[in-house]
Amino acid sequence: MRQLCFRSIRNCTGSRTIFLTFPPTFEFCKPKEAKSSYTMRGFAGSILAAMSAILVFVLPAMAFQTDGRSMIIIDHDSGAILAEKNADEPLPPASLSKLMTLNMAFEALKQNRLDLDVKLPVSQHAASYGGSSMFLNRGELVSVEDLLRGVIVLSGNDASAVLAEALSPDGTEEGFAQLMNRRATELGMTNSTFTNSNGWPHPDHKMSSRDLALLASRLIREFPEYYGYFAEKEFLFDQRVPENRYNRNPLLKLDRGADGLKTGYTQEAGYGLVGSATNGKRRVVFVLAGLKNRIQRTEEANQIVNWYFIQFSERSLFTAGETVVEAPIWMGAESRLAAVVPHDAYVLVPGSVSDVEIDARAVFDSHLEAPVAEGQPLGELIVTLSGLDYTTTFPLVAGKTVERAGYFGKFALAAATMVSRLVSWSPLGD
Repeated sequence: MRQLCFRSIRNCTGSRTIFLTFPPTFEFCKPKEAKSSYTMRGFAGSILAAMSAILVFVLPAMAFQTDGRSMIIIDHDSGAILAEKNADEPLPPASLSKLMTLNMAFEALKQNRLDLDVKLPVSQHAASYGGSSMFLNRGELVSVEDLLRGVIVLSGNDASAVLAEALSPDGTEEGFAQLMNRRATELGMTNSTFTNSNGWPHPDHKMSSRDLALLASRLIREFPEYYGYFAEKEFLFDQRVPENRYNRNPLLKLDRGADGLKTGYTQEAGYGLVGSATNGKRRVVFVLAGLKNRIQRTEEANQIVNWYFIQFSERSLFTAGETVVEAPIWMGAESRLAAVVPHDAYVLVPGSVSDVEIDARAVFDSHLEAPVAEGQPLGELIVTLSGLDYTTTFPLVAGKTVERAGYFGKFALAAATMVSRLVSWSPLGD
């Protein structure tokens, strides 16, 4: 199938964006063959599905180094990976796996299967958990909201088990773990296996840093009404054990725009953290696993946040709804159709880079035919950084509705086509 291409170039210099645009010319190409051999790797299939209209390029920067066993750092809005180390290795996650239990609970709340005010019973199994705890007693009733805060702020193993038993198809934590495994597969978490709700040590209970980052981004994106719990610095449940009321996330004390998510520790897993911070415009999500102590965890987490906001900056390409190119449309009430990006498009570059040339090519099916509805997919934008092996594609949609031409419009179009063919005719046939 032939496809029609338009080409334009933008040169991002300093804080200004200079446009170097060629007059629209028509050429036929096959975009799959035109791509570079390297395509910027997206964060995960499910993230790309949600974020595919956000255009981001990441230029090479000084790689972040960690002393931990595994790490991943991503730009939340795009899913672009900024740094990683052993990101796909399944490791003991300790309490970091409670994020999956929270995801399951948030989904149940959104589907009205749970309510924040509903009180759930504490079983002997849940109350018997040691380690981090809400200090729940067998037989008492605790609201879903208190249990969520107990999991997030206090990292309560008992609170996690109470939620698990309520959501389990058979009322057991083991049954809930099977549910977690099925849901993880559906979410594209390919290196995660759960045997319990809270990360209690088990040889088969594993998660990768990439899966944890995918999960964290999902919690931020899909459940904004509950995400605020992660920023709470303390939660004193029923006046029990006042010294146990503090959130263990070290970033919340540093005033760096941090607002989540979860710490974890066991002797086998080491010290870990799934963290996120925002400056109001951009958000970083990261995972650290297998660190030696709390001090190391705090230092590296703070360094990541500084590295992300200081070393990278945004350069705007297109704003949401901005016309990328106007394409000819066949049999339309109008002769041309604006192709737009549905969301803001930007380039994420290291602060040390002052001049970046970006080649953007809009690719459509060779014939766009009316009627076309506003927002209808039209093709894709192929963006390449000049001199670098960075290429990616993103969708283009119709900027407005173009109705099919009426009788007189069709007659005029046919006449114009005939004239065009007569003018271009050559007796030599070349």
